Amino acid sequence: MKKTIQLEAMDPIEIYGAQNKILTEFCSYFPHLKVTARGTELILEGQESDISEFNIRFAELIDKRHHKMNLTVYDVEDIFSGTATDSHRPTADAIIVHGTDGKAIRARNKTQQTLVSAYFDNDLVFAIGPAGTGKTYVAIALAVRALKNREIKRIILTRPAVEAGERLGFLPGDLKDKLDPYLQPLYDALSDMIPSKRLHEFMEDGTIQIAPLAYMRGRTLDKACVILDEAQNTNLGQLKMFLTRMGTNAKFIVTGDATQVDLPRREDSGLIAGIKLLEGIKGIATVRFTNEDIVRHPLVTKIVKAFDQKAEGSES
Repeated sequence: MKKTIQLEAMDPIEIYGAQNKILTEFCSYFPHLKVTARGTELILEGQESDISEFNIRFAELIDKRHHKMNLTVYDVEDIFSGTATDSHRPTADAIIVHGTDGKAIRARNKTQQTLVSAYFDNDLVFAIGPAGTGKTYVAIALAVRALKNREIKRIILTRPAVEAGERLGFLPGDLKDKLDPYLQPLYDALSDMIPSKRLHEFMEDGTIQIAPLAYMRGRTLDKACVILDEAQNTNLGQLKMFLTRMGTNAKFIVTGDATQVDLPRREDSGLIAGIKLLEGIKGIATVRFTNEDIVRHPLVTKIVKAFDQKAEGSES
């Protein structure tokens, strides 16, 4: 039996992958079927049962492409293993999103899993704890997943530019050039999850926005996932300003480390005070990370503990 599948309104490389890598992986599940790709046409030759099964599974692959910016061989594996990670709510330890290298990004410990669950159960989540625990990375992965699944229209990432005076003034370039060093960690995380060309397009058309906290004033953010990073460097008034930007169908994630306040006066940080103020309100959750949750180099855990012990000694 012979059948032709026609790809409509889609560049074949979006489905076949570079050098037909995805198509080759897909066809490996049908060893008795001859598959020939000719541009937007796929010609199938073989048993009727194999052709029918191929047609059903291939339709699933196309559907995945409609909900993702790019396919990987892992998407093919998901189809044939029955794993659904791109739509519906995933379990806490499921794949959140696939990186640009095809590697699965998922929660790496129980506290990260708690953050994933809290995101789906609440519209505002505070994630606080020491450096290296993956708070921001998981938050951005959840935002990218929501964008790929068309659950939101925009991702907005923001940080307070705590040194917006003297030091910024001495940096070369225009305002964007001066601010970019503060926002670079956010660019780095995004580039792990979205191909550079696509990321550039998203930033050009405003689908993904990265901006200092001051730029949030006066905005209403609808159908967006909005992440405030380094929130320990906001005062209570700034935190209130940010949180009151929340519009309809929005998800807000606030991350910070109360031990790394860069404000001139440590006591001006509004993060912990803000969390206490909002405690008990339905729809708001707080996830607390500890030194045990650090997922960077093993030395980072020891470094954080050493500094914490010194801080405790100086206070006593």
